Amino acid sequence: MIETGAEPESRAERKLRTRRAILDATLELSTDSSLTALSLRQVAKQVGIVPTAFYRHFDSIESLGLALVEESFDSLRDLFRDVRRNAQADKDIVDGSIDALVDHVHRRRDHFGFIARERVAGPRSVREAIRHEIELCERELATDLALMSGTDTWTAKDLHVLSSLFVTVLVATAEQILSTTRPEQEAQIVATVRTQLRMLLIGVYQWRSEA
Repeated sequence: MIETGAEPESRAERKLRTRRAILDATLELSTDSSLTALSLRQVAKQVGIVPTAFYRHFDSIESLGLALVEESFDSLRDLFRDVRRNAQADKDIVDGSIDALVDHVHRRRDHFGFIARERVAGPRSVREAIRHEIELCERELATDLALMSGTDTWTAKDLHVLSSLFVTVLVATAEQILSTTRPEQEAQIVATVRTQLRMLLIGVYQWRSEA
């Protein structure tokens, strides 16, 4: 009996595989620099394609960067939504968000490193895209914070201030985790942010929005 091999890869599958290779190569090549210092030819060489083939997937290095920004934030926002949806108490939102963030930083360290670098030194369009994604996180969180005990009479402006505080702390925490390779130091970072956000919750219960 003659055994047949695996099904031949379709054109669409090859295109997706090459696109993934371009994204991964960009993450690797930009580890110690920014997209502004990266050339299309460098990425193409890393992937093993001719430079013109790059344009079948992305219009430019900047559009490639935008795809990485979207990819980096989509899964993170999904995680945070699940945390808030399953929270049984206000404290669960804090603890669950921190645990989800730490786990995600470990599993997608290259993506978080990319965001940390590009939001400061990346091309303008990429910096703006990162800022937009962070604002989306803040708006989604503000909607859920409105359901917390003690915030039912808060103004939309105050809810956004609170969500911005939460997200700012979480972004800073991710960057701190990226900067260390020592488990005991990371544990201290996580313990500190957990205390900070729990203290913030105490303030939430006392705050009253001005009319």
